[in-house]
Amino acid sequence: MKYLSEYRSPEIVDALLKQINTTVKGNWNIMEVCGGQTHSLVKNGLLNMLPHNIQMIHGPGCPVCVTPVNLIDKAVYLAMNHNVILCSFGDMIRVPGSEMSLLEAKAKGADIRILYSPLEAVKIAKENPQREVVFFAVGFETTAPANALSVIHAHREGVKNYSILTSHVLVPPAMEAIMNDEECNVHGFLGAGHVCTIMGMNEYYPIVEKHKVPIVITGFEPVDLLEGILMVVKQLEQKEYKLENQYTRVVEHDGNKNAINVIDTIFEVTNREWRGIGEIPFSGYQVKNDYSTYDANKKFNINIAEVHEDPTCLSGDVMKGKIKPYQCPNFVSKCTPVKPLGAPMVSSEGACAAYYHYNMATAVNE
Repeated sequence: MKYLSEYRSPEIVDALLKQINTTVKGNWNIMEVCGGQTHSLVKNGLLNMLPHNIQMIHGPGCPVCVTPVNLIDKAVYLAMNHNVILCSFGDMIRVPGSEMSLLEAKAKGADIRILYSPLEAVKIAKENPQREVVFFAVGFETTAPANALSVIHAHREGVKNYSILTSHVLVPPAMEAIMNDEECNVHGFLGAGHVCTIMGMNEYYPIVEKHKVPIVITGFEPVDLLEGILMVVKQLEQKEYKLENQYTRVVEHDGNKNAINVIDTIFEVTNREWRGIGEIPFSGYQVKNDYSTYDANKKFNINIAEVHEDPTCLSGDVMKGKIKPYQCPNFVSKCTPVKPLGAPMVSSEGACAAYYHYNMATAVNE
């Protein structure tokens, strides 16, 4: 196939569903790791087309959703108290902190700007040498190269008033944590294709071997996802456990070596707190000491008390795959995109937002 429309073809989708129905015999729980995959499954109605003995479990693959409350509070603090130009991707703006979101801080007069690239933030810093500019660097391995590159550019051009507030999280350690959970009921994974585009596939072999679980790297279109599900089901039915790549048009086995080199120049692996889930060892990036002048945490010596998720918010259970969004008692009643309790209701990759916008009427049919 050569065209995007072919990956949305009703005829190909129908053929894949027939193959899945013919192949599946057992009862299988398959977790799609990425929130983009979740949205595609929900938006395109695929959850209701699958046989009932295949249950899709929505994973923690939304970096905005797992950004700790404490980091939201730090971003708000910088914008409100340090005359900082705080730059961010749009997804972060409405995520609730302990007292307010960045959007609410902006409404109170903070200089908060939504950008498409951290390199724009470097440009803003050059144009405003009298102001500190901080980019809220959030994301999986996918956005890490661009955020690291912004630091490299600022360093090369002698831009001293630029720094990043880092909240990068890593996918393979999260999958490992899921499999180590004693309540885990995941039989197979759809791996996040965009992450593997950067990092390649090597980090997934140990998970397959240790936990005897199939992992299939997939894209995000309906045909991608159904092909991936079929590949996982075939393995499960044959009692095989392999790492496979459905997303061959984009993902290469060893990833993008130039992007990996840029990441390794600026970042090092650290433990990371995941909102609603807890700390996962070696699951995040932090700025290396060699570039500490570009680390907003160190530059501003931010010391804000740790604050936990709203206790009435069950987003942690949603992201662990223990419940579906509509099984949360607050879904729609007390938690909406206008007044969210947790990040998954406002992130464009959040499972709760997907169910709210696309699947409210049909969720109970799963």
